[in-house]
Amino acid sequence: MKVMVIGGGGREHALCWKLKRSPSVSAVICAPGNPGIAREARCVNIGVEDLAGIINLAKIESADLIVIGPEVPLVAGLGNQLRSEGFAVFGPDKAAANLEGSKSFSKRLMYEAGVPTARFEVHVNCDEAIDTIRSWGAPIVIKASGLAAGKGVVVAQTEKEAIQAVKSMLAGNVFGEAGSQVVIEECLIGEEASCLFIVSGDTILPLASSQDHKALLDGDLGPNTGGMGAYSPAPCITDEVAEVVLETIARPIIAALKKKDAEFIGILYAGIMLTKDGPKTLEFNVRFGDPECQPLMSRLKSDLGELLLAAAERRLHDVKLAWEDGTALCVVVASDGYPNHFEKAQLIGGLDAIEAAGAIVFHAGTDEKDGAIVNKGGRVLGVTASASSAKEAQTIVYRALKKLDWPGGVYRHDIGHRAVTRENKQSTSI
Repeated sequence: MKVMVIGGGGREHALCWKLKRSPSVSAVICAPGNPGIAREARCVNIGVEDLAGIINLAKIESADLIVIGPEVPLVAGLGNQLRSEGFAVFGPDKAAANLEGSKSFSKRLMYEAGVPTARFEVHVNCDEAIDTIRSWGAPIVIKASGLAAGKGVVVAQTEKEAIQAVKSMLAGNVFGEAGSQVVIEECLIGEEASCLFIVSGDTILPLASSQDHKALLDGDLGPNTGGMGAYSPAPCITDEVAEVVLETIARPIIAALKKKDAEFIGILYAGIMLTKDGPKTLEFNVRFGDPECQPLMSRLKSDLGELLLAAAERRLHDVKLAWEDGTALCVVVASDGYPNHFEKAQLIGGLDAIEAAGAIVFHAGTDEKDGAIVNKGGRVLGVTASASSAKEAQTIVYRALKKLDWPGGVYRHDIGHRAVTRENKQSTSI
């Protein structure tokens, strides 16, 4: 079958990479793609917000399956429009995508559905929001309600920091319309992990667990980003925890959406915190995580094309998933200055040498200039390796990254540290 992927980031590169290797897939098209994706798929320069252009391309190509990668076109209703044209689509409709598009909607729905989550309030008035901060104290979490490319969350350690975040969102307009509402939450304490599910109507199929590293700097310090690295599996998600997340978080939220006539076909991403009181929900996304998608696709043994088509055609109940043993680990290389200002069009070298050293380079914010690869985004590369253990995968990736020739590229040096620490404890206890 011919598969069309919408998007141009690291997530979409990983999807195209896996689809190209799927026996059920004869051709992969990507809009708009990037230089790395161009090695796996035929790229067509149509932006993710050009819904009419995407629909026209799907008609021209007679695509058998359309996979919508990023949240922006999903929230804009691309899934609805493509389905109305008769296409098989992997990605939820607009009503269901609001689960990610509006954090205030998402939090209220969690409460309606009885999904365990943090106490919260929604504010549009700056003074009232500040009153809540002073009443609750710190640490406290401030979130822009709308889409902010993974950068709209501030985990404030002091009231002063929280008040500044609220002022920048509500009064300073730092996130535009996305920050016109803020969600204030109690700060949950514990270990964070990502639980992803493929959903098709009433069928919910868990994917392998993963763990993202959102903080910019080593030691989980610095501001939150869209993700500086991830690995799969996450040892903190035991079989027992996975079952609790499925039954108390995934099933109730999908049922609550269905009650609102928002049937879900696509990826449900539950960001959870493992608290002393059990798993609690931090957020929901309605697409593959980036960078979680990179290690997940590296471990998936099943035919991705057939898997996504089965979901789109409501045949998911017939599917069983298979995963490679061991660990896959991805380190994100970002432009120096991210998540704030950074210089673009810097030459990036050493990518072939990185892959010769045993890693895969997934492109995210890259461009091509005069035949050379340059940076154009904040998160630029996802260097990924698979091995029998987290420590070995970590070693391969960081050894390969020594081949990177880009002075303006920065990355964390401790991705996977929790899994490696667990492995070390297990080996010393034997």
